[in-house]
Amino acid sequence: MATPILGHSRWLVAVSPGLLEAEAHGRVMLRGTLWLLLLLLLLGPPSPPGTQGHRGATSLEQEAEEQDPWLGVQRLREQLKTIGSLSRRYWATFSCTVWPDHCEDQEAPTPPLGWSLPLWGRRALDSFTEWFCRFQDCCTGGRHCRISNNFTGLESDLRVRLHGQHLASKLVPRAVRGYLEMPQVDKALALSFHGWSGTGKNFVARMLAENLYRDGMRSDCVKMFISTFHFPHTKHVDMYKEELRWQMQETRRRCHQSMFIFDEAEKLHPGLLELLGPHLEPRVPEAQDMEPPRPIFLFLSNLGGSVISKEVLSLLKAGWSREEITMQHLEAPLQAEIMKSTDSGFGSSRLVKENLIDFFVPFLPLEYHHVQLCVRDAFLSQDLLYTEEALDEIAKMMTYVPEGERRFSSQGCKSISQRINLFLS
Repeated sequence: MATPILGHSRWLVAVSPGLLEAEAHGRVMLRGTLWLLLLLLLLGPPSPPGTQGHRGATSLEQEAEEQDPWLGVQRLREQLKTIGSLSRRYWATFSCTVWPDHCEDQEAPTPPLGWSLPLWGRRALDSFTEWFCRFQDCCTGGRHCRISNNFTGLESDLRVRLHGQHLASKLVPRAVRGYLEMPQVDKALALSFHGWSGTGKNFVARMLAENLYRDGMRSDCVKMFISTFHFPHTKHVDMYKEELRWQMQETRRRCHQSMFIFDEAEKLHPGLLELLGPHLEPRVPEAQDMEPPRPIFLFLSNLGGSVISKEVLSLLKAGWSREEITMQHLEAPLQAEIMKSTDSGFGSSRLVKENLIDFFVPFLPLEYHHVQLCVRDAFLSQDLLYTEEALDEIAKMMTYVPEGERRFSSQGCKSISQRINLFLS
């Protein structure tokens, strides 16, 4: 995760110098090997159109070179220059396939008139690339091939891996898919996740990243900000605003489909919330022949968790089943709770007051059997064997509320792994 560094430099990732040096050395060796291969492929390049196979022209050129050796030197220089130009084009094609993030928006060097990438050369390059890609995950679909938009996988993950959140499982994929498949968009998509800690808000955000981008949370198109980590000091808010503005501009410039995640959104400084306003406002659609940018904003917050739990408990006591609870039951009380909150500037920000948030997604409190499912998943993720007794024993370690009823886990599914370690020790 990026570490905020105070000063004039941009946020940097702390990486070992030895690792960077090794990666650079590896790329230099690979490039040298590829250049050698390409030069061997390009020896004896095809002649310009109209001269190939023409014995008379070749004889005249040879006679002229015998009379004036300098002409031969010039011809050799032109051929070497052309070979170099073609080699650079091959390298550009290869590197854009393997490292699309470093592929620049500029055309490859143009060779002299009459020259092109020979078919046999392209086939050799394709064979070499296919061989190389057996050892590295390559990008073969252009600059945006790292964007996967696997909606089927997203729906499956939410159905299988997310427990007790039937509302989020239906609303989130429907909203995201509808937005990304819309021919023209006039604003960013903004989703605000609300509920107690451990109910799955961060989990769903990561599932979105994993299914919309091949590199998941490591994608250059995904930026996650944690309020207490990236923006911890009020006195530095002006610097935070500058850095956040730069990060968003760079990400949106690089990616036509970007995702910005703000965890602990209720703790964002009002100045930062104000900065986000223009990015969520409706805008004039781009020209019809241009691909519209599609930024997605996710706000994760514990704000409103108590009122969600209160409404759910009331409905359950009234005889409703959990799956019968709808957005109509929770939407109004949730928004009212967010807007009247005095402990956070989120509810009084223009994001909420001007209806720039498209959907407020409630995450319901988890019950005992949901915690058991989380424990089971944790065992499976660590390749550990389990029994029903073990699941029951670890689920009982959690704290349940309200007092006397013990209906909901106060921590959701947080700290499950630690309780498994305690159980096994």
